[in-house]
Amino acid sequence: MTATPDLGTIQLASPDLLRATFRRHAAGVAVITAAGDAGPVGFTATSLASVSAEPPLLSFGIGTGASSWPVLAQADHVGVHILGEHQQELAATFARSGADRFGAPTAWREGPEGVPVLDDVPAWLVCRIVGRVPAGDHRIVLAEVLLGDPTGDGRPLLYHQGGFSGLRD
Repeated sequence: MTATPDLGTIQLASPDLLRATFRRHAAGVAVITAAGDAGPVGFTATSLASVSAEPPLLSFGIGTGASSWPVLAQADHVGVHILGEHQQELAATFARSGADRFGAPTAWREGPEGVPVLDDVPAWLVCRIVGRVPAGDHRIVLAEVLLGDPTGDGRPLLYHQGGFSGLRD
């Protein structure tokens, strides 16, 4: 049985309506990384999506005002890291403005194509950027998967209602 929506609480389209609605949508948490001239950059993303199996393509969104955007706007390759429920602090670090994202305790190494690869994640990919699509105050980045490792330990980290959590059985 489904509940009937209360039509008395309808709101007109706005950034607040979109944010409030998507806080109710549980999403997996990823960290996107890239190599820049001044050092590595990265950010927490909940907009990661599989786009195509053949060829293997994925997408993610990034705000054009984000500190990582100038590097991502020029980068040829990115790292995509699926975070585990044990990595709430790592997700918060990469989401925090002004944080030293690659300083201790973040463990990482230079990976294929010079992309920063985070340690101890359930899965990671190195991808070649194939497109950047304007979408309001964001860009949707399309990237082709080149290689990766899906064999790390841990259950996925989720973002829901403004916070990070794990799955419950």
